[in-house]
Amino acid sequence: MFRLSEENLYQRGVASIMYLVLIQGQHVESATKKPRKSPADKGRPEPGARGASRGRANGHPQQNGEGDPVTLFEVVKLGKSAMQSVVDDWIESYKQDRDIALLDLINFFIQCSGCRGTVRIEMFRNMQNAEIIRKMTEEFDEDSGDYPLTMPGPQWKKFRSNFCEFIGVLIRQCQYSIIYDEYMMDTVISLLTGLSDSQVRAFRHTSTLAAMKLMTALVNVALNLSIHQDNTQRQYEAERNKMIGKRANERLELLLQKRKEASENMIYFPPGSCAFPPTESPGWFVTGEPQWEGDIAYVKVNTCMYMHTIQARAGKVGMLQENQDEIENMMNSIFKGIFVHRYRDAIAEIRAVCIEEIGVWMKMYSDAFLNDSYLKYVGWTLHDRQGEVRLKCLKALQSLYTNRELFPKLELFTNRFKDRIVSMTLDKEYDVAVEAIRLVTLILHGSEEALSNEDCENVYHLVYSAHRPVAVAAGEFLHKKFQLHEHAAYLVDSLWESSQELLKDWECMTELLLEEPVQGEEAMSDRQESALIELMVCTIRQAAEAHPPVGRGTGKRVLTAKERKTQIDDRNKLTEHFIIALPMLLSKYSADAEKVANLLQIPQYFDLEIYSTGRMEKHLDALLKQIKFVVEKHVESDVLEACSKTYSILCSEEYTIQNRVDIAHSQLIDEFVDRFNHSVEDLLQEGEEADDDDIYNVLSTLKRLTSFHNAHDLTKWDLFSNCYRLLRTGIEHGAMPEQIVVQALQCSHYSILWQLVKITEGSPSKDDLLVLRKTVKSFLAVCQQCLSNVNTPVKEQAFMLLCDLLMIFSHQLMTGGREGLQPLVFNPDSGLQSELLSFVMDHVFIDQDDENQSMEGDEEDEANKIEALHKRRNLLAAFSKLIIYDIVDMHAAADIFKHYMKYYNDYGDIIKETLSKTRQIDKIQCAKTLILSLQQLFNELVQEQGPNLDRTSAHVSGIKELARRFALTFGLDQIKTREAVATLHKDGIEFAFKYQNQKGQDYPPPNLAFLEVLSEFSSKLLRQDKKTVHTYLEKFLTEQMMERREDVWLPLISYRNSLVTGGEDDRMSVNSGSSSSKASSVRNKKGRPPLHKKRVEDESLEGSWLNRNENIHTPGALQAPQLTSTVLRENTRQMGEQIQEHESEQGSEQDFLHNERSQGVEGNPEDVYSDGCDLMMLI
Repeated sequence: MFRLSEENLYQRGVASIMYLVLIQGQHVESATKKPRKSPADKGRPEPGARGASRGRANGHPQQNGEGDPVTLFEVVKLGKSAMQSVVDDWIESYKQDRDIALLDLINFFIQCSGCRGTVRIEMFRNMQNAEIIRKMTEEFDEDSGDYPLTMPGPQWKKFRSNFCEFIGVLIRQCQYSIIYDEYMMDTVISLLTGLSDSQVRAFRHTSTLAAMKLMTALVNVALNLSIHQDNTQRQYEAERNKMIGKRANERLELLLQKRKEASENMIYFPPGSCAFPPTESPGWFVTGEPQWEGDIAYVKVNTCMYMHTIQARAGKVGMLQENQDEIENMMNSIFKGIFVHRYRDAIAEIRAVCIEEIGVWMKMYSDAFLNDSYLKYVGWTLHDRQGEVRLKCLKALQSLYTNRELFPKLELFTNRFKDRIVSMTLDKEYDVAVEAIRLVTLILHGSEEALSNEDCENVYHLVYSAHRPVAVAAGEFLHKKFQLHEHAAYLVDSLWESSQELLKDWECMTELLLEEPVQGEEAMSDRQESALIELMVCTIRQAAEAHPPVGRGTGKRVLTAKERKTQIDDRNKLTEHFIIALPMLLSKYSADAEKVANLLQIPQYFDLEIYSTGRMEKHLDALLKQIKFVVEKHVESDVLEACSKTYSILCSEEYTIQNRVDIAHSQLIDEFVDRFNHSVEDLLQEGEEADDDDIYNVLSTLKRLTSFHNAHDLTKWDLFSNCYRLLRTGIEHGAMPEQIVVQALQCSHYSILWQLVKITEGSPSKDDLLVLRKTVKSFLAVCQQCLSNVNTPVKEQAFMLLCDLLMIFSHQLMTGGREGLQPLVFNPDSGLQSELLSFVMDHVFIDQDDENQSMEGDEEDEANKIEALHKRRNLLAAFSKLIIYDIVDMHAAADIFKHYMKYYNDYGDIIKETLSKTRQIDKIQCAKTLILSLQQLFNELVQEQGPNLDRTSAHVSGIKELARRFALTFGLDQIKTREAVATLHKDGIEFAFKYQNQKGQDYPPPNLAFLEVLSEFSSKLLRQDKKTVHTYLEKFLTEQMMERREDVWLPLISYRNSLVTGGEDDRMSVNSGSSSSKASSVRNKKGRPPLHKKRVEDESLEGSWLNRNENIHTPGALQAPQLTSTVLRENTRQMGEQIQEHESEQGSEQDFLHNERSQGVEGNPEDVYSDGCDLMMLI
C-alpha cells in the first residue's frame, strides 16, 4: 500500500492535459498527413509518384521512356488517374520542393490555354508574371484560334470537366495547411489575375474559368470554416458559462478548511468522503488513512485541466478566425481582380462562366454572398445581348428562389429586377423565355404579392405560344390561376403535363352537360357549356393523338412504348364512353351551331372497330340519325363541313361499318340533289320574278352539297351542269344573287378537281381528256367574266379559283411521268394576266385610311379589319405563286415590288419572299423587274409633279429608299450577282436617256433624275464593272453634258462619281464575306490562295462586263481579325487614361446597359472587340 504524493498527481494531470491539447491542435491535419519518410528516403520519390519527379528537370518536360503522361496537363487531359491521386502526388512534390511543384502547376494553366510554351525554372524565379505571360503569348500557335476549352469532341468536353475537378480537389486537399502558407495561393492567384487580363482570348477564357472554380472551392472552404468556427465558439461559450472552475475553487477552500480542522481535532474521514472522489485508479486512496493530500491534488488537477480546456478552445477559435480571414482575403482578391472585370468581357462564354459561378457562391454560402452587393451583378447581366449569358443568369436565380428561406434576402432584388424578369418571358431565345417563365413561377410560389395582375397576365397568354416548351412552362404557371381562352387546344396542351387526370375525366364532363339541374341548383350558362364542350373536345384530341396541336413543336416525335400504351388505352376509353354519350349530346345541343360543330369532331378520334367488336351498331345508327338531323337543320358552313368530315371518316373502307354508313350517306345526298335540281328549275323558270323562298331553297341545298362535295366524290350526280347554268344565267342577265354565284363557283371547282382525280388515278382516254379540257376552259371563261362582277365577294371568289386552277392545270401537271396530261395544260394569255394583275392592284393595294374610317369603333370592328387584311394577303399570295411558278410573266411582279415600302407592314414578308424566289429562277430577269418597278414609280411621280422634280421631296426620297432596300437584297456575294447588277445599270441608263428634252441638247433629258436612284446600286458593282458601266454611260453623253454643273445635272454628276470613286470600299465589299466572321478569318490564316494571283486583262467596251466568266481584279487576302492573333500588343493609351477597375462597387446597371448600346455594331461581339479587353475598356 502506498500513497501518491500531491506533486505526482499534479504532474500526471498536466500530462493528460497536454495530450488532449495535442489531439485538438492536430486533428485537422490527420486526414491528409502521410507517414513521414526517413531522412534517407526524403530525396527519393515514391514508386509511381508524379509531382517534382514528373519528368521535369528545371521546368523542361521529359519523357519517361514508356509513353506515359509526364505533365499535369497530359494527366488531366487523359483522365485515366483518379483526380484525388493526382492531387495527392502534387502535394507530396510540393512538400519536397515547392518551387518545382508550383512551376508544374503554372505550366499546367499555360498548356490548358493551348500555349506551346513552357515556363522554365529560371523564368519563374527571376521574371514577373507580366513578363512570363508576354513570353508565353509569343509561343501561341498562329495557325489556329482553337484551344482546349473550345475544341469540339468528347475528349475535350471531358477535359473541361477534368480541369474543373482538378482545381476543386486541389483546394479541398490543401485546405488544412498549404493554402495558408502565403506562397502557393498567392502565386496561383497572381498568375490567374495576370492571365485573365491578357488580350489573348485563350488565356482570358482558361484563367477566368480556373479562377471562378478556384473561388468556388474557396467558398466551400470558407463555409466549412465558418461552420467549424461557430461550433467551436458555442462549445467555448458553453464551457465558460458552466463556471466549474469557480465551484472547484470554492470546494478547494472547503477542503483546506476541513484539513485544518482535522489536524486540530484529529478527525478522520471515511474513505471517499471528499467532495470529488477520484475514480480513475484504486491507487488514489489508502483505506483507513487520511486522504487530504490526494483530494486536494485531485481538485487542483481537475481545475487545471478544465482551465487548459477553456484555453485550448479559445485558441482554436482564434486559429479558425485567422484562417477565415486569410480565405476571405483570397476570395476578395479573385473577386475584385478577376470577376469584376470579366463578367463584362467581350466574350460571351467568359461572361457566362462568371455568372454561373457567382450563382453557385450565393447558393452555397448565402450568409456571405446573398446580398445586394453581389446580386446586382446578376441583375445587370439580365440585359446581356447574348442569350447564353441571360440563360445563366436565370438559372442562377432559379437555384436561389427554389429555397423559400432565402426569400427575405431576395426581396429588394425582386422589387428592382422583377419587371426585367417578366419581360424576358417574351425573349427571342426560346430557351431563355422558358427559364424566365419558370423563374416567375418560383417567385409566384414564394410570394404571390410579388407579382401584379399585369405581370401574371403577361405569362397567361404564353400558354398559346407556338413553341411547346414555352407553353408548357406557362401552363405550370397558370395551374394555380386557371383561365379559359378561345384557343383551348393550346391551353389544354399547356396544362396536360400537370393536370392530365383532371382533363381526362370525360364522364364528369358529359354528366355536367347532360344532367338537368335539380331544384335550387344553378344551371351552367350557355357560355360555360360552350367552353366545357370545347375543352372536352381538345382533351379528347390530345389524348388520342398524343402530340401537341398544330404549330406547337418541331414535328411528331416517336412515342415510347409506355406512351403508346397510354395512348391506346385512352383512345379505347374515350371511344367506349362517347359512342354512347355523343348521340345524346348531339340531340340536346342540335340547335346550337357552335356546340354541334365541336361535338362532331369527336368521331374522328374513335377506334371505329369497337362499333363491331363491341356490338354497338345501334349506337352507330343513333349517331347517323342525329347527323342527318343536323344537316337538315343547319346551313352554317362550319357545321356542314363537320358533318361531311364525320361521314368521310365513318365511310372508311377499312372498317366493317363502311357499308352501313355509305348507304345512309348516299340516301342523304340523293335527297338533297333531287331537291337542288327541282329548286334550280323553279328559280330559272321564275327568272326575275323569283321570290325569297325560291332563292333560299337553291342556296340552302347548294351550300349543303358544296360542303359535302369538298370531301366526297359527287361527280356521279353531275352537279356541275346545274351550277354552270346558274353562273351563265347570272352573267347574261345579271340578276343572280351573289351568294348563289359564290356557292356555284365553289361547287363547280370541286367537281372539276374530282374529275381530275379520276383521270390521274386511272387510264383516261383521249375523249375523257377532251371532255375535261372543255369543262375547264368553259369554267375559266366564266371566272374571268366574274372578275367584272359588281359584287366584291363574287370577284374575290372568281380570282382565287382562277389562280388555283391555273396553278393546277399548269405545266406542273405533266411532271412525274404524266406527259399524257398535256392536253389539260392551260397557259393564261396576256389579257387574262392583265386582268389578274389589275384585280390585285384594285383589291390588295388599297388606301388603308378609307377602309379604316369605315371600320373604326369597337373590338368587333378591329376583328373585321384583321379578317379583311387576312383576305387581302391570301389574294396577293395566290397571284404571287403564279409568278414564282412561271405561270404569269415575271415582269408583272414589278407592280407588286414597287409597293414594298408603302405596304411593308401588311405584305412585306410576301413581297420579299416573292422577290427571293424570282431571283432564284432568273437573276437577270429579276434585276430587270426591280429596275422596272422603280421606273414605274418614277414615271408616276413625273406625271404627278411634272418633269422638274424636287429632289429633296419625300416622294423622291421614298423611291431612293426603295432602291436602297432592293440593293440590299443582292447580298454580299458580288460574284453571283455580277451580271444581274450590270444588267440593272444598263437598263437604268437607257431609261434615263430614253427621251431627249424638247428644248434641245443643252437641257437635261426628262428622266435624268432617275440616275440618282440608280446610284443606290453602284456599290453592288465590281470595281472593273464600274469602269465598264461608266464607259457605257459615256456613250449617251455629249461633251456639253459632261461639262455641265448646274443643279439640274446633279443626278448625272452623282451617278458618275459613284462609278469612278469608292475603290477602297469596293475592295472591302468584295471580300466582306471573307472577313465578317471568325470562321472565315481562320480559313484565311490557314492558307487560302491569295486572290491577287488572279489578274484580268483590259476589258472591251462592248458588253464584256456582261460576261459571267471574267476574272476579277481584287486586292490580296485580307488580314484575319486581330482577336484570333496571339501577339500581345502594347496598349496605346496613356497611363492616366486607364480605366479604374479595382473596386467591386464600380459601375451600375445603367453603365452596363449604356455600354451594351454604345457598341453600335451587329454580329459576333468577338469579331468587334478584337482586342479582347472587357467592354468598358473598349468603350
